Amino acid sequence: MKRLVDINGHLISLETDGPKDGPAVVLLHHGLGAVRSWKEQIPVLAAAGYRVVAYDRWGHGKSAPREVWSMPYFEEDLADLQAILDNFGGDQAALIGHSDGGKIAIYYAVNNPPRVTSLVIVSAHIYIEPKMSQGIQTVKSDFKHDSKFQEKMRRVHGDKTDALFWGWFNGWNNSEIHDWDMRPVINQITCPCLVVQGMEDEHATPQHARDMAAAIPDADLWLAPGAGHMLPQDFPEEFNQRMLNFLGKTHPVERMEAQTSH
Repeated sequence: MKRLVDINGHLISLETDGPKDGPAVVLLHHGLGAVRSWKEQIPVLAAAGYRVVAYDRWGHGKSAPREVWSMPYFEEDLADLQAILDNFGGDQAALIGHSDGGKIAIYYAVNNPPRVTSLVIVSAHIYIEPKMSQGIQTVKSDFKHDSKFQEKMRRVHGDKTDALFWGWFNGWNNSEIHDWDMRPVINQITCPCLVVQGMEDEHATPQHARDMAAAIPDADLWLAPGAGHMLPQDFPEEFNQRMLNFLGKTHPVERMEAQTSH
C-alpha cells in the first residue's frame, strides 16, 4: 500500500507490503535515492513473511520538498524515522540502510536499542576518507555533465532534483565535517549487525567496512567481490539471499506456514 502521510509537519511518501502481523523491516535508501531503490528487495521481503515499511525520505522522491539538510548527524531524518516506527513499525523492527540510510540506521540503533532487533548496513560510512571525498566529486561531475544521470534523477525526484542534489553534495563537501567519526559511538550497538560493502565501492575502501565491523560488537562482515556502491541494485539475487539469511537468524518470521496459507 502506498500513501502520503504527515510526519513531523511534512508529507512523506510511504509504502507498506507483506503480512500485517509479520515482523517489521524498515528500509532506508541512499543519499540520492528513493523507495524505488528497493524495488528488488520489497517483494522478496514481503514474500518471506516480513512486514515491509519503506519511504521516500523528506526531500526525496514523492515526499515533500526540503530546505534543511543536516549531514552528518541527520537529526530531521532520525526524527522522521522515530515517528514512522511509532506509527507503522510496531514496538520493534529490523533496519536495513544503504549509504546515508545506513548512517541513519546506525544512529537510531545507538540511541534506541530496545526498538531495533537487527541491522543490515550497506555501503555506509563512519568517517571521512579520501575515497569518499573523491566519489562525491565524481557524482557532482556526473550530475553536471551526464544527461542520462540527470534524467534519471529527475524521473525519481521531479522538481526537487536540484535542491536534493546540492543539499546532499554541500552537506558532504564540507571541510567542517572532516573530523566526523562514528566509531566512538557505534560500539554501543547491542543488536546483531551485518556490514555489507562491495570490494569495488566507488566511495569507500574495503578497510572502511572492516573498521566498521570491528567497531560494532560481534558484527558480521560481507565484502562482495566485484560489487560497487549500488550493490543491492546491481547484485540483487546475491544481496537478497544474504539479507534473508541474516534476518532469518536475527529477526525471524514465526508461523511461516500459517502466514503463507492465507
